[in-house]
Amino acid sequence: MRLLGVLLLVGIVVGVGALVAANEDPESHVLARFETPLEGRTISQRHNARLSVEALNGAVIDPHGEFSFNKTVGGWSKDMGYVKAPVSFNGALVDDWGGGVCQTSTTLYNAALLGGFEVVERSRHRFAPGYCPPGRDAAVAFGGIDLKLKNPYDFRVSIRAEMKRSGLVVSLIGPKKVDRKVLLSSEIVRFVSPREYKIEGSGPVNRVRNSGKPGYEVMTYRTIDGRQELVSVDSYPPFHRILETKGR
Repeated sequence: MRLLGVLLLVGIVVGVGALVAANEDPESHVLARFETPLEGRTISQRHNARLSVEALNGAVIDPHGEFSFNKTVGGWSKDMGYVKAPVSFNGALVDDWGGGVCQTSTTLYNAALLGGFEVVERSRHRFAPGYCPPGRDAAVAFGGIDLKLKNPYDFRVSIRAEMKRSGLVVSLIGPKKVDRKVLLSSEIVRFVSPREYKIEGSGPVNRVRNSGKPGYEVMTYRTIDGRQELVSVDSYPPFHRILETKGR
């Protein structure tokens, strides 16, 4: 197996109480925090992400309790205020209800990994999303795949989720400091470049329907205070570039 690249993220959770804003409870401490960028996301994806962030914010996980993203956020249907937004389906971008919600679940997933949480259930996307390193996404579908986490601590942990101009931010908040060093590393063992396909369109100019993304095989590890564990092994096919040529 040939190693093509290593992506590292270190979360040092030491003296994290200093990160809490002055107007918040001084007995609350940030256990972990993660942010994913909003650059390149559509207005509809941002709208759905914002609704899911609002639904997630303030959730509490009991000591050694299990958390379900789907149960907490609820359905992302039209009745709940969600709109159709781009999602990848069968090698193409299509509009579907709640497109963009997976960025919220992915942001939470990474915060949970850095916070030392146990991952009970997690699924990858078919294609690697651009807002996180390969192997570190968490796809969700209401009534289907879920993100489930288990609180490893003997105290309650609350979730603070917010949308900023730069990105989505999820923080895990507890009543105690946790002194530990967490390192996430992703080994890209296979890289597949996307191909370009041309299809005939009916418009007056050429149009890029899919810009294309590479495929990966990636192994993700977590090291807590020097003890390493394999988190996941994920394979993503390339998302091929599709150019729609102008009509004749």
